[in-house]
Amino acid sequence: MSVKNSRALIAPLAAAAALAVPAGASAEIVEVGAVPPASPPSCPARPCLAVSRTTGYQAKVGTLRAPMTIPKTGRIVAWTIALGNPGAQQTTFFNQRLGGEAEAQITIIDPRRKLRSRVVAEGELQKLQPYFGTTAQFALHTSIRVHKGEVVALTVPTWAPALAVGLGGDTSWRASRGRGKCADTSTQTAQLRPAQLVQYFCLYRTARLTYSATLIPDAAKVATPAQ
Repeated sequence: MSVKNSRALIAPLAAAAALAVPAGASAEIVEVGAVPPASPPSCPARPCLAVSRTTGYQAKVGTLRAPMTIPKTGRIVAWTIALGNPGAQQTTFFNQRLGGEAEAQITIIDPRRKLRSRVVAEGELQKLQPYFGTTAQFALHTSIRVHKGEVVALTVPTWAPALAVGLGGDTSWRASRGRGKCADTSTQTAQLRPAQLVQYFCLYRTARLTYSATLIPDAAKVATPAQ
């Protein structure tokens, strides 16, 4: 399921998706990565910059570190992406250079030592062009079980106009590219295989990936009074 211009519909959609969550789940909803103020994607401005052929996550937004880290164990039920609106020539350029039409999915990764992370779960791949120029939310067909400390990353096998640029030096994101490969944005480095372990060496400053994920935390356990 997908929704155009869904910024005002996040809560209702998450609530609907939560019907698939086991009984006893918390009614709390957490939007992981939704750090205000929102940063608009660069396209169709020139240069029109896009995320390309990688998996990435936001490392810092202003003074907030690790905004994509899961704060509580629970289930991811949906994810949201703000998309720029590249023109026809810009779209054709990216399609031809980066392996096809714009598409993306969320990937849950488990951070390890030395900036390495392993894939633990993935959402469904979504075509993005129908939603250019909007903020789109995608409810997952099957919610994803996640644990505190894991990270919600954005996987882009081709390209996605979901990159805000020109921000402060205290804002940065990491990509699944190795040492010496940070300037190579056309080689495929996206984490596309279950359990794949990759190093996130490359840090890109003054830029932000424009996505978030909807988490429904587990209900807190309530102690039963002794009889």
